[in-house]
Amino acid sequence: MNAALRHVFLASLWRRPLATSLSLLAIALGVALGLTVQLIHSAALDEFGRGIRLLSGTADLQIVGSQAGLDDALYPLLARHPDIATASPVLEIEARLPGRDETLRIFGIDLFRVAQVTPSLLPMTDVQDGTPTERIDRLGPLQPDALFLSPAAAARLALAAGDRLTVQIGVREQALRIGGSVPGAGVGQILAVMDIGAAQQVFDRIGRLTRIDLRLAPGIERGEAQRRLADLLPPGVAILTPDDAESEVTGLSRAYRVNLTMLAAIALLTGGFLVFSAQLLAVVRRRQEFALLRALGLDRASLRRGLLAEGAVLGLIGGLIGVTLAYLLTALAFRLIGGDLGAGFFRGIAPTLRFEPLLTLVYLTLGVLAGLGGAWLPAREAARMIPARGLRAGDEAEVYRAQPRWGAALLCLILAALLCLPPPLAGVSVGGYLAVLLVLIGAILILPGATLWAMRRLGAPRALTLRLARARLAAAPGQAVVAGAGVVASVALAVSMAIMVDSFRSSVDGWLTRMLPADLYLRASAATASGYLDPETVARIAALPGVIDVYPVRFASLRLDPMRESIALIARPVRTGNGLPLVAGSLQPTGSDDAHPAWISEALADRLRLGVGDPLALPLADRLQPFRVAGIWRDYARQQGAVVIELDDYRALTNDWLTNDLGLFLADGTAPETLMTAIRATLGEQTSEMILPGELRAMILAVFDRTFLVTYLMEAVAVLIGLFGIGTTFAALAASRRKEFGILRHLGLRRRQIGTLLSVEAALTAAVGMGVGLLAGGAIALVLIEVVNRQSFRWSMDLQLPVVALLVFGLSLILLAALAARLAGAQAMRQDAVLAVREDW
Repeated sequence: MNAALRHVFLASLWRRPLATSLSLLAIALGVALGLTVQLIHSAALDEFGRGIRLLSGTADLQIVGSQAGLDDALYPLLARHPDIATASPVLEIEARLPGRDETLRIFGIDLFRVAQVTPSLLPMTDVQDGTPTERIDRLGPLQPDALFLSPAAAARLALAAGDRLTVQIGVREQALRIGGSVPGAGVGQILAVMDIGAAQQVFDRIGRLTRIDLRLAPGIERGEAQRRLADLLPPGVAILTPDDAESEVTGLSRAYRVNLTMLAAIALLTGGFLVFSAQLLAVVRRRQEFALLRALGLDRASLRRGLLAEGAVLGLIGGLIGVTLAYLLTALAFRLIGGDLGAGFFRGIAPTLRFEPLLTLVYLTLGVLAGLGGAWLPAREAARMIPARGLRAGDEAEVYRAQPRWGAALLCLILAALLCLPPPLAGVSVGGYLAVLLVLIGAILILPGATLWAMRRLGAPRALTLRLARARLAAAPGQAVVAGAGVVASVALAVSMAIMVDSFRSSVDGWLTRMLPADLYLRASAATASGYLDPETVARIAALPGVIDVYPVRFASLRLDPMRESIALIARPVRTGNGLPLVAGSLQPTGSDDAHPAWISEALADRLRLGVGDPLALPLADRLQPFRVAGIWRDYARQQGAVVIELDDYRALTNDWLTNDLGLFLADGTAPETLMTAIRATLGEQTSEMILPGELRAMILAVFDRTFLVTYLMEAVAVLIGLFGIGTTFAALAASRRKEFGILRHLGLRRRQIGTLLSVEAALTAAVGMGVGLLAGGAIALVLIEVVNRQSFRWSMDLQLPVVALLVFGLSLILLAALAARLAGAQAMRQDAVLAVREDW
């Protein structure tokens, strides 16, 4: 394309700044949001993988147990095995820090073994002797209270050698001395190490290990060693490669990341629709210009390439803006929320922002493709134009005579329904997302036919402006496609997410009501941390005035074959408590065998393909215990799966009498605040956490709302862009219809009535787009709830329609569209009627 033609095509972008700016904004937002999610996840995964490699060192295999750990008697058995060259025991503790709203990962290590497997965890003692600090390796790390911090942990906690850090064990506090650092941990890992014997003693974990790192003897293949060593392991203990731990977290975070990415992709798709509207309007306004160029010798292919180049430039500039914005948002996210995507998958690491050339190029390419996709149909329409007709005034009306495409729309919807049937691919609901895309395409294809159908249903209204608007849309339904494509996309997105989020929130609220039956809840720390309530503490709390009953809950984790990831075990009173939010089965099983009842979550039932009445073996106390599935319940807290058993059964099988959460039932007239004061006096100010069920429910729902804040913002941006799209569309339409408005003025219509005509046309267009968008949004919501949600997170929810909110939203959108069109067409209404009709018709 020569310089003159480049000026003809590309300079047009500058002559319509509002439409160009909106297209750039939509594409930039889609690129920015999608790339931000990928940059955060990539940096977090990279740092997490580096941490796994750091903590695994040169280990070929790892023996890992549940949250309770494994018996350290397994260690000498493995260390003497002929396949093993070196075995290094590790005890990992998530220590609660009283007075601080965080925990610290502490690794108990064998100083004489760790150097052969994970030398990066070797602690270095800091010695002050009046000279600059020297880092030397002595036997100081063997001291029972010596703790060594990684550089990132020392910076986070603002501690140095010689300071003391208080950790919590149960409901008591223990001060540990900072003896030095772990320089090999680098700057991104927040952790600490101490001698394994000291860790077992301090944290009451005598005889327990978290894992055993193994280096194989020369010539031993890893696969063969795994098979031979597996026969030595008790139930619930797995033998994994170091890469398995990384893939486990990657799998858990994949669904969350993919859903955020798909949300960004829908925003990018909306940008493509806006490019389509802007480019098609530009083609209509420049139809005579293109016809003249064709008459002067410009071939169809060159015209098509020129218009596609306009779309590509829009996509490229929007992509560059989006890429820049993505890196800024990523840096801000690392500063505010770290690298866990707001979902807690990567806590305890401090990722750093890096330039990712491949990811950047991919999203820049997606931006260009969005621009090209939006410009393809307008370019095709312009290339099909006959120059002799295009030179005549009024030929642009041909563009708006779109034909209904009911067959193509029906085919899209049928394909969308079929795509909902296949299972997910690698944990990603590919079919569900493709179904969402096809529903959107089908909605756009339905728009011309829906416009004709709606105009026929209006009949013959008395109001002149309404009659003219109806006649215009009935004769040119393609105008509704140009103005309404962005509206349908944005409305469908907003409606589907509103239905899905409202259904999810309502289901979570009902779930919390069933899961929180007590009047007050008490815990020493989170279930995975070092705080717990022993039987004596529970008895002291139960004896306080005003407490009529206690509801203890014990949390643990299990590893079930053939699952790689661990699942949650919840021991609680089931049949005598408030029960569970069951979706199948019963709280009162009637089985006649000796198997204990178990209630599994939907996620676990799906992953293990279990149903009510099926047998289930659980590894408890290093033995497989027989259970039978008594019911399936809804769980929104544990994506990997959970199993609930009776607390009495758990205690009888494991002899574990500790409690993580304690629900308190209060006597009538007992003030919870008074009891909370008594509990603090009994346990101490900083070693317990208490909350009322109403406050806990409100806090969880507030977290829920913050989690979906990005969704709400994207809905608002999409709708706002759709409204601006209507405004720019009708501004361009008003300019292209100046002769028509001139004739109407000569026939007696006032400027105000011309403005009313534009407003009515916009309102009717928005109403049709709103109706189609509501139907498409409802269909997409069903796909999100019944397909994407189930395949990604393996839980169900009850459909909830926010009817009032959708009604208010629809009416507001129609009124705002009418107002936007009225304001946008103000220039056309101000022109002189005589000048408008002097042009050749």
